[in-house]
Amino acid sequence: MEEALLLAEEAGRAGEVPVGAVVVIGDEVAGRGRNRMLEKGDPRAHAEMEAIDAARAGSANGRLDGGTLVVTLEPCPLCAGAIVLTRLSRVVFGAWDSRLGAAGSRFDVLGAGILGDVRVRPEVLQDRCSSLLSDWFRERRR
Repeated sequence: MEEALLLAEEAGRAGEVPVGAVVVIGDEVAGRGRNRMLEKGDPRAHAEMEAIDAARAGSANGRLDGGTLVVTLEPCPLCAGAIVLTRLSRVVFGAWDSRLGAAGSRFDVLGAGILGDVRVRPEVLQDRCSSLLSDWFRERRR
């Protein structure tokens, strides 16, 4: 989560919503990502998607079987779909997203058992992840 937080801070400095993510396979970080929606002009350029794409680049079949996604904010439905389709086994996240969260807050795409079996561990370094987001949005409103 520390590395995901560093990526989130980088996103915030670049004017993006500060969300960072890493994909871990075994003991190795296989992919890193941060929000790049404004930079790319693409509403799909979420931190999770960037990290998944980077990890998939090293995969022969595009799957990330047994991998873990670590992200500072609860994944949205778009990212939850990518998590399921790439066969990540686990998601660890920091802050809940009551507006678009798809890992148990607003929706439960990952835990519904319909699309796959993804284990979810919420609230890892929750205070730091939440503060990073709320401080960033507070500063933007000024």
